[in-house]
Amino acid sequence: MAFAMAGGIIWGIAVFLMAIISGDTGYSIGFVHAIGTIYIGVQPGIVGAILGLVYGFIGAFIGCFIFAWLYKRT
Repeated sequence: MAFAMAGGIIWGIAVFLMAIISGDTGYSIGFVHAIGTIYIGVQPGIVGAILGLVYGFIGAFIGCFIFAWLYKRT
């Protein structure tokens, strides 16, 4: 559970920061648009950043949880 929480927090914050930075400076706009094709609503700016934080946390949490569960089973 701790691994899943850590992964979710790190990825959620990374997507959030990239969307904020992209909205302010235009830097990493390609990354934000690529993430926006996976996470609906993610775009440069504050609203897209908050959506990215939530979607990123949930997606990475589930992925890391499954990975840790499979690792523990072997």
